[in-house]
Amino acid sequence: MSEEANTSGSPRSAGAGRLAGLGALSGVLAGYAALTVAELVSAAVRPESGPVVAVGGAAIDRTPAGVKGWAIRHFGTNDKLVLQLGILGVLTLLALVLGVVAARYRRTGSAGVLLFGLVGALAATGRPDSTSVSDALPSVVGAVVGAGLLYWLVGRLKPRSAAASGGQSLRGQGVTAPPGRGSEIRDDEEPGGWDRRGFVVAATAAAAASTGIGLLGQSLNGSQGQNAVASRQQITLPAPASTAAPVPRGAALRIKDISPFMTPSQDFYRVDTALVVPKVDATTWRLRIHGKGVARERTLSFGDLLRMPLIERDITLACVSNEVGGPYVGNARWIGVRLADLLAASGVRPPSKGGPADQLVARSVDGMTIGSPVEDVMDGRDAMLALGMNGEPLPFAHGFPVRMLVPGLYGYVSACKWIEDIELTTFDAYDPYWVRRDWARKAPVKTQSRIDTPKPFARPKTGSVMVAGVAWAQHRGIDKVEVRVDDGPWERATLAAEDTRDTWRQWSYAWRATSGGHTLTVRATDRTGETQTVKRTRTIPDGASGRHSVVVTVD
Repeated sequence: MSEEANTSGSPRSAGAGRLAGLGALSGVLAGYAALTVAELVSAAVRPESGPVVAVGGAAIDRTPAGVKGWAIRHFGTNDKLVLQLGILGVLTLLALVLGVVAARYRRTGSAGVLLFGLVGALAATGRPDSTSVSDALPSVVGAVVGAGLLYWLVGRLKPRSAAASGGQSLRGQGVTAPPGRGSEIRDDEEPGGWDRRGFVVAATAAAAASTGIGLLGQSLNGSQGQNAVASRQQITLPAPASTAAPVPRGAALRIKDISPFMTPSQDFYRVDTALVVPKVDATTWRLRIHGKGVARERTLSFGDLLRMPLIERDITLACVSNEVGGPYVGNARWIGVRLADLLAASGVRPPSKGGPADQLVARSVDGMTIGSPVEDVMDGRDAMLALGMNGEPLPFAHGFPVRMLVPGLYGYVSACKWIEDIELTTFDAYDPYWVRRDWARKAPVKTQSRIDTPKPFARPKTGSVMVAGVAWAQHRGIDKVEVRVDDGPWERATLAAEDTRDTWRQWSYAWRATSGGHTLTVRATDRTGETQTVKRTRTIPDGASGRHSVVVTVD
């Protein structure tokens, strides 16, 4: 065997490496084209039918609760962006592999692109909000275009001599591949005489066309929400029949770094499974109320709700995914229709009064299902279908045009956003989305408190240091907050004035700080006499428990 054949830098090795690299580039361009064409087709179907969104939604549905909790803890409200970037990263890697395969076996590589299109189509039609097989079109059409482009681009790598002779020549070897091999290039062959200029022109044209198609698709998808945006802009919320009492003087402490008593809408936490925020036109939105014990099934429009007596209330919401001391809790002023009145008008009675249904299942336009105890919804608390938040129509990210909320219950059993259907049923008959994923059927908010200042690992100076934060126990109210320094005694903190028992309370404690490292711990006691437990639990199945601590070093 010659020295040239055994050298890694031989013409044959260089040719095989170049062929693989150009094949990988072809795979990436084909994948890019498939996604952009799918984006354009999804504009004609619906934005949620796009393959990245569909596969991402399917991934969320099948991700174990522990992994979801980890993602929320580490990425916060960017968890969906991280997921989508991860999907794109995986697709890019697969495109590279398929391109390398296609450089050797054109049909096999192109078939692989079609296979992944099938995966996207199945994910799209398998989503809870899918109502038509047309949801498969973006993935199918995109895959066909991507497969065709990959086949064409790899064909440009065929040696010119092969095109003329029906075989493939090996440069410098004097060997011609058998006729019929056409575009099949073995990895031990060099693409001698390949049409470099033709490939560059074809690849550039494919990239440019794909970019243009992608931009057009994004533009069309964005324009689909214009009617929804216009409908929101045209809404003027009427004065509520029952207004919220003014926030008491002293409820909002003027302490640096403490959470504001009222959370601005743009800062309010968002935790849901929607990769694309639904934009629903309020003029076409409808809500159906039906199920067990509903004597008068109803379908209501947004205008119907606006004409009903509205209530305005300050209510703190908390997410079950919130770790001890976490950020997923916020307080806002809501305006909406009292849910108990709406149900009563449909003939619904709570179980305590002989009603046959003990679970209210709320369904969102994105397919989410959330189950709430009927007894809690109708026990006199200010459960509502909210139309407004902090004096304005709901933001799209928080459920426009209508969302549900029930004070005292974690969001996953009460706070359905983009609601379009209410069904009265039983807990035995139906398990909503999160219950099927091992979360508890019933989940009252646990008594919790948080230290907002000083921050973990802060370095305050010796002397007076203000320790402050918030505590919440919605629908029960906060009675007492205590602070402990290291292993010392519990000292009572000063509570800010209470707005209502459905809102959090700010608190403060003036600490005489001494030099050295210290651990500050807080605990709250609610109006039932229950003190925040020291036992740490995970968020699953019904919310985290434990006491929040921060470690600081006093200089």
